[in-house]
Amino acid sequence: MRQTWRWFGPVDRVSIDDMLQAGVEGVVTALHHVPTGVVWTPEEIAKRQAELAVMKDGGESGLKWEVVESLPVSEDIKKQKGDWRTHIENYKVSLRNLSEAGIEVVCYNFMPVLDWTRTDLAYRLKTGATCMRFDYADFAAFDIHILKRDGAAEDFSEAVREEAARRFSAMDEARQQLLTTNLVFGLPGAAENFTLEDVRQHLAEYASISAEGLFAHFVDFLEEVVPVAEEVGIRMCCHPDDPPFGLLGLPRVMSTEADYKALMDAVDVPANGITLCSGSLGARPDNDLPGMMERLGDRVHFLHLRNVHRETGDIKGSFYESEHLGGDTDMVALVAAALKEEKRRRDAGRADWNIPFRPDHGLDILDDQNRKAQPGYPAIGRLKGLAELRGVMTALSR
Repeated sequence: MRQTWRWFGPVDRVSIDDMLQAGVEGVVTALHHVPTGVVWTPEEIAKRQAELAVMKDGGESGLKWEVVESLPVSEDIKKQKGDWRTHIENYKVSLRNLSEAGIEVVCYNFMPVLDWTRTDLAYRLKTGATCMRFDYADFAAFDIHILKRDGAAEDFSEAVREEAARRFSAMDEARQQLLTTNLVFGLPGAAENFTLEDVRQHLAEYASISAEGLFAHFVDFLEEVVPVAEEVGIRMCCHPDDPPFGLLGLPRVMSTEADYKALMDAVDVPANGITLCSGSLGARPDNDLPGMMERLGDRVHFLHLRNVHRETGDIKGSFYESEHLGGDTDMVALVAAALKEEKRRRDAGRADWNIPFRPDHGLDILDDQNRKAQPGYPAIGRLKGLAELRGVMTALSR
């Protein structure tokens, strides 16, 4: 398993030097400043490669850009509206340019409107560490009382509605604004962040798109771009919905093992693969992460290893980010399944036997709380997670 680390470019408060001291082997990054739907040019790709190749003192880092996360899919493509055909053509050009630069793995997602959703970006644990959290009642308070989405109340149980009303009545304007900002934060590092009005407009445009319709649009996208990826030697890998259940009345198409099976069957070529994120998928109790790695492993091109603690046994419920070995997913069993898949690939002579993974997210601990890095991406918390995962890998490999 190849140890990688997500980096948001020169603005990231976790530096190239920090990554090297953590002992990572490769870098996961993207052109976060380029608007969605626009071509990633060879010049911009080369600039990012040059930025991560140099340490603070000017010495060579030896690190290379190995995984793209993410090459975003526009809302126009998902809805098949506006400039969606142009955006697909631009996506193909970007894939070709990335391949020319020597990059072989591209992570992306097909989540409508909100790419990931948390109600709290700095939830305090008993230890004093902070983490990201999704509180279902707080989300209901936002949906029903702040966003005021038509029909929102019908999506929640009576108990959740009552708790949401109680919490909203206790919120001052600042608390309402903070909750709104957290929920529409957008994809980490992205060039665009939505306003509340942007969200309302997108919801109106999605009103006529069912889950079946969104999946059909997804397949249309894949049928266009995957042949290009296959041709140029790129492995595409779809990230799951986060959280892996419906929100805001929007369709979800990548939340379960069955969803991923449908994805692979729809465009059945090796270049059409999976980002197996144990944190996103692990937020619902019916997802068996070690089993998914065993059954779907042939098409797992990238791994996000993180853990969450579910606060209820419901499919839709509250959860918070936990220590990498401390949540509800059996991380040792998942790593064992990944190592087993790597051995199978080596024995079969596959060039892509070494599966890249990164220690996804992490608790803000120690000096992380002063550094104020990208939410979910602290230096020390991720280093602790990587150390724990590295220990598991070493022990299992013996």
